[in-house]
Amino acid sequence: MRHSDYSIRTATAADLPGARAVMLDTVYRDFGTGYVPRWHGDVIDLAGAYLEPARHTLLVAVDEGNGAVVATGALDSRGPAHPPNPLHLAERYPSGVTAQLRRVYVRPEHRRRGLAGRLVDELMAFAAADGGYRAVYLHTDPAVTGAEPFWRSLAKVVHDEREDAGGGQGIVHFDVPMG
Repeated sequence: MRHSDYSIRTATAADLPGARAVMLDTVYRDFGTGYVPRWHGDVIDLAGAYLEPARHTLLVAVDEGNGAVVATGALDSRGPAHPPNPLHLAERYPSGVTAQLRRVYVRPEHRRRGLAGRLVDELMAFAAADGGYRAVYLHTDPAVTGAEPFWRSLAKVVHDEREDAGGGQGIVHFDVPMG
């Protein structure tokens, strides 16, 4: 499939079932956790989490061949909560002035085609256009194939929990340069 065989757009209500399926498949297959309400509540209420709040967004990548949602990317104005995240991150990335990238997921058969990078570019443009964000933050599970090298190519590690005593949750936290 060529790069041009996908379109990226802001999700509509009609896209939500497909976006939710991409996200739930990812948390079951790649994370191995399945649906955990305290971590994945936004996945169930995508409209309330990303479509309704003015400073939030949900993007989808759609396969032009069949109209299926094959990748997602979201942004909201909530910084990392403490706990479970380290206190210094919650202090460095406060809610309201931090854009947090979330749910940047690509179905395995559509990976390595630039979709995640295109989604992140669009999310960063959304954050910049908002005017109220001072930082862009995200965290990733390095156990997910390709996730850590992808984010390291775009962002700066600000905390790697694997280096903490006891290994923390094993999560890697990133700062994405804003421009």
